[in-house]
Amino acid sequence: RRSSDLGATMERLRRQLGTERVVRVMPNTPAQIGHGMSVWTATAAVDERGRAKARTILEALGEQEYVEHEEEIDMATALSGTGPAYVFLFMEALIDAGVHMGFSRRVAARLVHQTALGAVEFAVEAPEHVARLRNQVTSPGGTTAEALYELEKGRLRTVLSDAVWAAYRRTLELGGRPLNRNGHG
Repeated sequence: RRSSDLGATMERLRRQLGTERVVRVMPNTPAQIGHGMSVWTATAAVDERGRAKARTILEALGEQEYVEHEEEIDMATALSGTGPAYVFLFMEALIDAGVHMGFSRRVAARLVHQTALGAVEFAVEAPEHVARLRNQVTSPGGTTAEALYELEKGRLRTVLSDAVWAAYRRTLELGGRPLNRNGHG
């Protein structure tokens, strides 16, 4: 896949493929192991049978989410399409911190991998919002509170939001679509 394909509109795909029946999908790399997130939409010419077939194919890659509006594919590109890279960078930083503290890289990686996997599975299974789960592990004046204070002081939320918006703008740029005044394509 070329980066320039990421911004391909349904209209461009219709012209290139010579058909009105088009499904546009934004998968992510965990699809390679059956744990991906694919966000997709289809033209009105794709009937329910075609949509069911698309769902079946995408479910073989992991989870799938159908969206009504093509603009949501561009947003998904920035959030879940590139999302694994954000998670990998966060994990890499934690592994490096563990090595800096004295763990071997193998042990640090194992601790971080299982912590991330467990946290994600817990967040998926728990009925609570992730903020509540975070609060459950944060004792007043404790180690987690201290670490979270440093992350907030470093503007982690803003940096992540800015990164997602930058990816979204780039997706629109690759597709030749400008941002409107609301920040959307």
